[in-house]
Amino acid sequence: MSGKTLLFEQFARVAKALASANRLGLLEALAQGERSVEMLAKATGMSVANTSHHLQVLKDAGLAVSRKGGLQVFYRLSDDEVVGLLGCLQRVAEKHLAEVDRIVREHFDKFDTLTPVGHDELLKLTQSGEAMVIDVRPPEEYRAGHIPGAVNVPLGELPTRLKKLPRNQEIVAYCRGPYCVLAFQAVEQLRQAGFAARRLEDGFPEWKAGKRPVESGE
Repeated sequence: MSGKTLLFEQFARVAKALASANRLGLLEALAQGERSVEMLAKATGMSVANTSHHLQVLKDAGLAVSRKGGLQVFYRLSDDEVVGLLGCLQRVAEKHLAEVDRIVREHFDKFDTLTPVGHDELLKLTQSGEAMVIDVRPPEEYRAGHIPGAVNVPLGELPTRLKKLPRNQEIVAYCRGPYCVLAFQAVEQLRQAGFAARRLEDGFPEWKAGKRPVESGE
């Protein structure tokens, strides 16, 4: 067997690990930061046993790493290249699968027809004071890592915190990634309340993977 064939077999291990909607969901969750098996099970709606099985497959393929903390096992992505791999997979599917285009139009574009904010544009808007950035993910994900200066406003708290948001700045919301509906729903609520609002073109994992500045903690 040639060296190239041996390599392709190993590459196929990675591809096989990605060939599961449940495991792709786990990778999206892990892209927000390190989590325990129990937390990941809750985030994805799977049983702990099923979650643990899928995580082991991801670990065996080199996509995730684990550590023990007391009685719990914690997982995280092996590195930011995994986020890039997921992004490449998404872009290829969007470009060449008509079904993906239909799903995006029916489930995402209906929330927002405006052009989202790119990374470079967001930096300019925040540096000039023209925009305020809100992170609409749960607090534990925000604490694990967020865009510098972003204020954590979980989607469920948004209606009660509208009075504290500035009217003289554009509000830019972001969440877990390009297909996370939290930012879409936040922008929709903000516009209905009379705010100028847009969403970031993707999410925190893509921002971090792009070597942009990141903060952690409260």
